[in-house]
Amino acid sequence: MTRVAVIGTGVIGAMTAWRLALRGAEVLAFDAYGPGHDRGASAGESRIFRTAYKEGAGYVPLLQRAEALWRELERGADAQLLTMCGGLTIGVPENPDVAAVRRCAEDAGLDHEVLGTAEARKRFPQHRIDDGEVMVLDPAAGVLRPEPAVQAALRSAEAAGAQILPYHPVSDATETADGWRITSNGTTFDVDHAIFAPGPWARQLAPLRNLPVQARLIIAYWFAARDVAAHSPESLPIAIRRHAEAGFSCFPALDGVAIKIVPHHLGWPELDGPDDLPRNSTTDHARAASAAAARLLPGVTPHPMRTGTFAEGFTPDDHALLGPLPGHRRATVMTGFSGHGFKLAPAFGEIGADLALTGGTSHDIATLDPNRFPL
Repeated sequence: MTRVAVIGTGVIGAMTAWRLALRGAEVLAFDAYGPGHDRGASAGESRIFRTAYKEGAGYVPLLQRAEALWRELERGADAQLLTMCGGLTIGVPENPDVAAVRRCAEDAGLDHEVLGTAEARKRFPQHRIDDGEVMVLDPAAGVLRPEPAVQAALRSAEAAGAQILPYHPVSDATETADGWRITSNGTTFDVDHAIFAPGPWARQLAPLRNLPVQARLIIAYWFAARDVAAHSPESLPIAIRRHAEAGFSCFPALDGVAIKIVPHHLGWPELDGPDDLPRNSTTDHARAASAAAARLLPGVTPHPMRTGTFAEGFTPDDHALLGPLPGHRRATVMTGFSGHGFKLAPAFGEIGADLALTGGTSHDIATLDPNRFPL
């Protein structure tokens, strides 16, 4: 039996532990915090799932596999994690993201609609649409519940035999002749393979120190909906808005009160480290988010009733590092998902298990090779 350490149990580590345990590995899963905690990139109440992907049609097979695995996890854990409500990309046709989503749908042969200005206004009045703007509607999209998803994956991993070790920060990971020695809370654990899934904590351990991953701050805001039914998942798809004045992702109301937006046009400030995460936004940032809501979301009260902050690890090209850890044997790195890894996490977990147990995978991850950057 292969003994594998999974370091980090955000969504990527949790899914990897689940897929490893199902395949009979002896799994030790370490985290400095509790399952589904609110500091890393698996926080914030909701995450987008979509299949028409601006990052390119090469992701579509992974997204389709991820959807199947989300459903498998839901059945096994008796949990509702993914609600398919459709997805919108909104902007002028020549906007790079709008054009990329449309091109992905066409290249991959995905079901989709392009709604002109008048039709968009009629179908989705929750968004204020300017003259010349369109919507690309992806029916194979929806909203995920991140914290319950992490907990469901870890419960399922534990049920399959994994040992989950919350509040076990890893202070040292050292390569040995036969694998790795992991030190946590003063105890050492010898394993055959180490999987590093540290999220924005990517550069805190010596083997990861040179990885090109920068911790950044992401801020979310919740705005009260005047008509909650019109902003529920039954009526409002998830959306990516690209406008000359603002850009954001938008989520339907899951709490029966408010929709969530994550502003993109305000950037992702760098953090010295995720443990320095501020727990609120600046007044200027909140004012700019309120202006975006007032301009583009006519059905909400444009003053945030709640703010959430979390950290994420970004790479220079905004694509993950996923593969053998450069310069080491019997180690896999899974980090730098750059704000768009959650939806793909079950498929990435399957890939992590493949790499640890067989040294390769049938999934195409060539573009995510950690060796694409000089270290």
